[in-house]
Amino acid sequence: MADRSIGVVGAGIVGLATARELVLRRPGTRVVVFEKEDRVAVHQTGHNSGVVHAGIYYEPGGLKARLCTRGRDLLREYCAERGLPYEECGKLVVALTPREVDRLDALHARAGRNAVPGLRRLGPEGIREIEPHAAGLAALHSPRTAITDYTRIARAFAEDIAAAGGEVRFRAPVTAAVPAGDGVRVTAGGEDLRLDGLVVCAGLHGDRVARAAGDGDGPRIVPFRGEYMLVRPAKAHLVRGLVYPVPDPRYPFLGVHFTRRVSGEVEVGPNAVLALAREGYRHSDIRLADLRDTLAWPGFWAMGLRHWRTGAAEVYGSFSKRAYMRAARRYVPDIGPADVVRGGSGVRAQALDRDGSLVDDFRIHRVGPVTAVRNAPSPAATSCMAIAEHIADTLEGGPGG
Repeated sequence: MADRSIGVVGAGIVGLATARELVLRRPGTRVVVFEKEDRVAVHQTGHNSGVVHAGIYYEPGGLKARLCTRGRDLLREYCAERGLPYEECGKLVVALTPREVDRLDALHARAGRNAVPGLRRLGPEGIREIEPHAAGLAALHSPRTAITDYTRIARAFAEDIAAAGGEVRFRAPVTAAVPAGDGVRVTAGGEDLRLDGLVVCAGLHGDRVARAAGDGDGPRIVPFRGEYMLVRPAKAHLVRGLVYPVPDPRYPFLGVHFTRRVSGEVEVGPNAVLALAREGYRHSDIRLADLRDTLAWPGFWAMGLRHWRTGAAEVYGSFSKRAYMRAARRYVPDIGPADVVRGGSGVRAQALDRDGSLVDDFRIHRVGPVTAVRNAPSPAATSCMAIAEHIADTLEGGPGG
């Protein structure tokens, strides 16, 4: 790849990790990151809960499982080298009912196949030893699950790119990307460039950029807003680390949970509410072009028919703090509606297939000179450096291909 030119669309953590890997792996390659905002990590990365996942949930052998394991180790080493926060505060995945205990045991078996380090199954007394104010029938304790600050990591990646001779261009939205012979012609920030290759890591707009660059129609991005509550300081000490529910296997979301941040704050959330704009961080954010794209995709209607009851409950919880906390306080009973205030929100770029299936695993397509990240939900931040290796291998025709 030396003496080639590669463009990367998006200065979120996956795009920056990829650009960093490319410029470090092959000195002499011209690597340019195109970002429409005025700084890094504005959207999904900057609204991330900061969790470094250990690999409990993911289908053994899938990209998520493989890249999460590798990415966790790379990220821990990188944070140590750069003096960035990385705290192994641990996670409890808690079962409240006998049915959930059965699902927890299945999850335990899956996590074992993923070689999650230090994982233990606990009963009620074990739960209280780890989290004295948590409640449940059984739990999995993952001591190596950690928290970090992904925005600071993204900034460090951008510094590495510049130091190695690459470039991150801000206020440079990609408005056209057209295959041209064995390369790609890109218009970004009003400038036309011809590049040997293009990597699309555009997150909430990834499907649009990928289609313009010659990739297929699906999957499409459907935006889901995740809203957080913030535990008041007087009760924040009641949660030592992370307390999660047993996930519902029908959905790629992990459910409302308690998360300690590196700042010391404790968040509750997120929920998952259909957003009416791809950057719809508030109820009032509506963008007709985004909404039209969502409604025009057949998969949206198929998903809606399948999951409308769950969707309605999520919307109710979005407007009612009491309803939001009803489920959360089953895990930490001493934290109720009066103990939280509304916090921030983020928008998840959830890929949806034409048949209405919520895409769970990472999806990375390659069409000629274009490599498109079409689905990179959690644990993409954890996995970012391993995803970058995978993409670089793909471009070289190696194992990632």
